[in-house]
Amino acid sequence: DGRISSVSVQQLIEQISSVNKAKTIDHTGGVEEGAYEIYSCVEKIIKQDILGCEMTELEGKDLGNKEESTAPEEEVFGDVLWDAHDEQEQMEAFQQASNSTCELGFEKYYERLNDLVAAPAPIPPLLVSGGPGSGKSLLLSKWIQLQQKHSPNTLILYHFVGRPMSTSSESALIIKRLTLKLMQHSWLVSPLTLDPAKLLEEFPRWLEKLSARHQGSIIIIIDSIDQIQQAEKHMKWLIDPLPVNVRVIVSVNVETCPQAWRLWPTLHLDPLNSKDVKSLISAECNFANVKLTKEQEKKLERHCRSATTCNALYVTLLGKTIACVGNTGSIDETLQQCFQCQDTVSLYRLILRSIRESLQNDKEKGFLREILCVIGVSHNGVSESELMELYPELSSAVLASLVHSLHKMCLLTYGCGLLKFQHLQAWEMVRLEYMGEGENVISAYRQKLVEYFTMQLSRDRVTWRSADELPWLFQQQGDKQKLHKCLLNLFVSQNLYKRGHFAELLSYWQLVGKDKSSMAAEYFDSLKEYEKSCEGEESMICLADLYETLGQFLKDLGLLSQAVAPLQRSLEIRETALDPDHPRVAQSLHQLAGVYVQWKKFGNAEQLYKQALEISENAYGAEHPRVARELDALATLYQKQNKYEQAEQLRKKSFKIRQKAARRKGSLCGFALLRQRALQLEELTLSKDTPDNARTLNELGVLYYLQNNLETAELFLKRSLEMRERVLGPNHPDCAQSLNNLAALYNEKQHYDKAEELYEKALDIRRRALAPDHPSLAYTVKHLAVLYKKMGKLDKAVPLYELAVEIRQKSFGPKHPSVATALVNLAVLYCQMKKQIEALPLYERALKIYEDSFGPMHPRVGETLKNLAVLSYEGGDFEKAAELYKRAMEIKEAETLLICGKATSRHSSSGDTFSLKSALSPNIFLEHGQR
Repeated sequence: DGRISSVSVQQLIEQISSVNKAKTIDHTGGVEEGAYEIYSCVEKIIKQDILGCEMTELEGKDLGNKEESTAPEEEVFGDVLWDAHDEQEQMEAFQQASNSTCELGFEKYYERLNDLVAAPAPIPPLLVSGGPGSGKSLLLSKWIQLQQKHSPNTLILYHFVGRPMSTSSESALIIKRLTLKLMQHSWLVSPLTLDPAKLLEEFPRWLEKLSARHQGSIIIIIDSIDQIQQAEKHMKWLIDPLPVNVRVIVSVNVETCPQAWRLWPTLHLDPLNSKDVKSLISAECNFANVKLTKEQEKKLERHCRSATTCNALYVTLLGKTIACVGNTGSIDETLQQCFQCQDTVSLYRLILRSIRESLQNDKEKGFLREILCVIGVSHNGVSESELMELYPELSSAVLASLVHSLHKMCLLTYGCGLLKFQHLQAWEMVRLEYMGEGENVISAYRQKLVEYFTMQLSRDRVTWRSADELPWLFQQQGDKQKLHKCLLNLFVSQNLYKRGHFAELLSYWQLVGKDKSSMAAEYFDSLKEYEKSCEGEESMICLADLYETLGQFLKDLGLLSQAVAPLQRSLEIRETALDPDHPRVAQSLHQLAGVYVQWKKFGNAEQLYKQALEISENAYGAEHPRVARELDALATLYQKQNKYEQAEQLRKKSFKIRQKAARRKGSLCGFALLRQRALQLEELTLSKDTPDNARTLNELGVLYYLQNNLETAELFLKRSLEMRERVLGPNHPDCAQSLNNLAALYNEKQHYDKAEELYEKALDIRRRALAPDHPSLAYTVKHLAVLYKKMGKLDKAVPLYELAVEIRQKSFGPKHPSVATALVNLAVLYCQMKKQIEALPLYERALKIYEDSFGPMHPRVGETLKNLAVLSYEGGDFEKAAELYKRAMEIKEAETLLICGKATSRHSSSGDTFSLKSALSPNIFLEHGQR
């Protein structure tokens, strides 16, 4: 009720108010409402303060085509999607490895590592070896920090391998990540195979190519490389001579280092000397205000002399154990117990037992066991929320207390929000302590996780977690039948593939005994079955994404002929469900072109790339990174055809766009945030009327619109329009932009009359002010036409659809496929109005364009023939209708033969659909609505 409820809350508020940049949310109301406010605030901070990229895409854009900005950011790495979780895991692993404050006499090792970097080439990789817990990760992470500080021109790529069998130990993912990092730093965007065998084979060539472009040294560091599955086989590139400016450092455990690598120059970490042991233990004790006697220090020094008791991890754990007892217990008694532990695993066991003894009852001890065992049998760890759902009786207070104790004593750590073991020895100890009874215990815990993630799938909750864990658990259980069923869940496979886990997906299929072709056929059959249940625009867009993923997957498998049909189907659905000029259509065209390039069908590819380029330029403007992507693709195509001059021109153009975008992104990350904070609504309302302030108001309106805060968006957009009309005059093109954005907002709120009035005003201004083929004019025409259709004002929609045809003819020429699409849309409208005579010549003209552009057997030709068949049937010419329909079916059958199955198509590839099935229904097309 606006009052502070207790002294502790008062103290907390006082502490927070003294912290720089702290954010207090003052909330009165229900708990759930308050939690939602906090969530919204954190989300906003992440987007605006940390990512800082909300503003960068909004410059000069209309709301009418805002949905593009939500498309996935693929352009930076070509067609390969970056896995945010894998990258986050690596950043956290690096931070965790380097968080020790003790240097442990590493100076002598730094010199050796520096000598390696300075040594003349060629030079083999340097092996950093030592026993488990000897400080290899700590050494490498500290040295990386020094290099980053003193040698800014040196590019350092690192990978910290976690537990064996985890995602971080998969060779193909490691190589893919390193390759993409190299590409990112070399301004190079090129298609990258996801086939694991090819990826490993091509990596040395990428390294050679990209190192030649880098001004300075490249250092590749792989920590715990011996934990990689089949390390010798998958890391063969290490044996080959490295490029002159590349140095490689790998760390291994002495016992598990492959024999062939033992000949490399080696830096062996010596056991800690007595001085380092003393400083490590003192650091832990001082932190807890614990003072050791001289006698106790001598005992510790005598104990830490063997190879297993004087490594960094053992001594750290020893220090933490003593510090934990502190002044409350007997240090001598604790030391006596510790001295019986002659290695790290046995010391971990002692720590676990002391944690267990500190618990209040058997129930909490049971939870401790369950938590550790579930984490132990998982693929990549388990989150706190998952533990709470797995064990409903486990309270958050008990869980927090257990996790705190386990984290403090280096048993558990966090990675990507998941709890996992901090060190391999902790994992080994848990297996010995709790799972020593055999496979039955392990299998029971795995089954618990299987049931949990299966339940998630049954609720249609396919997250990266269920995709990461469930197939892997089935693989570990050896349950091929359930693994097979899980893989045929299209969303699980899509999630793995889209995050680049191609090798993992392939290995699962190999385990169930399926070759590439049968795998492709099974996926396609599942997709056709799923399509039967798809209704409405959202599910159709989702279906298009699934078809696209399948096409990309088949392309990466080298099944080019089978990849065409799903990519073509994705294109058809997107053109119908979204709009022929939508950026997602450009994405489909780009993917399809990529298949034709690999297939050496360069003519087809060139046409598709050009269409994708035109759509991207219209949607984003000529200087957007997505335009650069299409230019790069065309340049590569021309190069393959020995058209070097054309290729060079496009590459230069693309490079300028990327350079400019990188500079702009760098400055805007900070600048966008400052501008959002400074120009609040109240200040802007009182400020001077200027075009810049009006533009900022418009951008803020767009920003709130994207966040679905329509009321606030309306305030900003109205203020922007008023200011522009005063400063620039009511007929200025900028006023049309504000009108267009407000119209889109009212359309979203289903205030169609208001939207109609504003769209009409915007169209009037743009018709007078802009060129007849200007993209902004085309967008207003399109959205007003769609609105008229929605309102049933078909007579008003006709001239706009006719104008759309004119604009496309002026933009692309009269024989362009985009013109044919506009003609089909107009023909469908006439059919709705029962004006079949006017529709017939439009369909015939569209058919001629499609045949000339794509050839007589293209799916668009088939769909147009089907529409013409409907007209002939309704006109009473049954013989002609049968002939046209037969031709259409021949094209459909030829298309489906490519994928070893028969794909039923209910949607046109040429804009709106008018087929035999829908001839009886007036609602025969999917509208492109505002998102």
